[in-house]
Amino acid sequence: MKRFFLAFVLVCLAVSVSGQDITGKWNGVMDVMGRKLRIVFNVTQTDSGFVSTMDSPDQGANGIPVTKTTFQKPEIKFELPALGIVYEGKLENDTMFAGDFKQSGFTFPLKLTRSEPVVEKPSRPQEPEPPYPYYSEDVKFENKTDGITLAGTLTIPDKSGRYPAVVLISGSGSQNRDEEIMGHKPFLVLADYLTRHGIAVLRFDDRGAGESGGDAKNATTADLANDVVAAVNYLTTRKEIDKKHIGLIGHSEGGMIAPMVANRTKNVNFIVLMAAPGVNGATLLLQQQAAISHAMGMGDDYIVKTGNINKKLYELIQQIRNVDVLRKELKACLKEALPGLTGTETIQGMSIDEYADMQVKQLTSPWMLYFIRYDPVPVLENVRCPVLAINGSKDLQVNSDVNLKAIKEALVKGGNQDVTVKEMAGLNHLFQECETGLPSEYSTIEQTFSPELLKVITGWIQEQVKK
Repeated sequence: MKRFFLAFVLVCLAVSVSGQDITGKWNGVMDVMGRKLRIVFNVTQTDSGFVSTMDSPDQGANGIPVTKTTFQKPEIKFELPALGIVYEGKLENDTMFAGDFKQSGFTFPLKLTRSEPVVEKPSRPQEPEPPYPYYSEDVKFENKTDGITLAGTLTIPDKSGRYPAVVLISGSGSQNRDEEIMGHKPFLVLADYLTRHGIAVLRFDDRGAGESGGDAKNATTADLANDVVAAVNYLTTRKEIDKKHIGLIGHSEGGMIAPMVANRTKNVNFIVLMAAPGVNGATLLLQQQAAISHAMGMGDDYIVKTGNINKKLYELIQQIRNVDVLRKELKACLKEALPGLTGTETIQGMSIDEYADMQVKQLTSPWMLYFIRYDPVPVLENVRCPVLAINGSKDLQVNSDVNLKAIKEALVKGGNQDVTVKEMAGLNHLFQECETGLPSEYSTIEQTFSPELLKVITGWIQEQVKK
C-alpha cells in the first residue's frame, strides 16, 4: 500500500551548538536509482537544542518530524528511526554539509547547502488544465456518523443533464482529492477522462487531508468507509445525477473500502476495484515485502529471514486481542529475532530495545491492527452488484495473480453473476506503463495513468449504464 507512517513522538535532543548557526533550510538532491530526489532539512533552535523537520518535495511529503538532531561541529546527524532514515554529514567551509543519507540498508551521497537546488519540474503530459469542457464544482458534504465535514470536487459533463456517477476512493494514507503521490495526480486524470465521456465524478480529500475535517491518525479502514457512504449519499441529493447508476472506483485500500460500502447501501450500482486486496492483510504485506525486496536485489537469505520474522509478528496480531498483552509479545519476539538478523546489537543508530519499541508502536496503531486482521473474502462474497477487478501485471504492492484470483473466487462463490476480472500487462501499482514496478520508479515515469486502462474502465461503466 502507499501508507506513510509518521506515528512517532518528536524528541528534541541536541548537544552544544559549538558556536555555529545552522538554523534554517538545508537543501540537497540525491540520486536514487537514476532519479533525482530533493531533500530538505528545516532546522530551528530552542532552549533545549535543535528541532528539525524533513521535506521530500518530489514525494509530496513535508514537515516530517526529525526525531533527533545532533550537531557537534563539524558533524551533524538527523535521525528518523520510524522511517529508517539517518543522515550524517560534516560541515565544510561553514557553507555545506557533505555526507550520506541512509535508509533501510541503502546509502546515498548527499550534500546539503543553503541554496535551493534548481530541479526541472517533471513532465506530466496527461494532467488537464482549465478551462475544462465540463462543469466543475467544489463541494462539501457531511459524514453524520462520525461528525466530519468532507471537501471535494464534483465534475459533471453538463449542468443541464442527468448522468451516471462514480465516487473515487483513494489508497492508504491521507490523500488529497487528486490522490496526489510521487508528483502524480491519478484521480485528476481519471476524473477528467470519465467526465469527458459522459460520467460525473466525485473525488474528495480524505479525512484530515486537504480541506476535509477529521483525524486520520486513529481511523481504520472501516471508519474511512463511512466517509465514502457519505459521499454516495451526497450524490443522491444532486439533481444532475442518475441515481440508478452510481458506482465506486477504489484504488488499493480504496478497493477494500468499495465492497464494504456496496454492502452498506443500496445506492451503489457497480464497483471498480483497482489493485484491490483479495487476501487478508497479513498475507498481502508478506507478499508485498518479498516482491519489493526481490526487485531491489536483496539476498534470498535476508528476504526469508525478514519474512519469517514478519510472519510471526502478524500471527501474534491475529491471535491476541488484548493490546497490552500483544505489545509485550511483539516486543519479546522482536528482541529475540533481530540480533540474529542484523548480527549486531544496534539498528539504525538505536539499540535493539529502542528499535523494538518503535516497531511495536507502528504495528499496534488502530489502522495497522485492523488492516492485518482484515479478510476481504466474506465482504466480497456478499457483493451483488456488477464488479470490474483490474490489476497491473507488474504491481509489486498488490500481486495481480494472487489477488485477482481470490477476488473472483469470492464473488462467484457468493453468487455474483456479473464479474469481470482483467490483468493489464506491464502496469505497476499506480497503473503506469513501467519497467520494474518498484515504487521508486513511480515519479520518474511521465505517464500518470495508462491510456488503455482509461478506456477499459470507461467502456465497462458505459456498459453497466446500458444494462
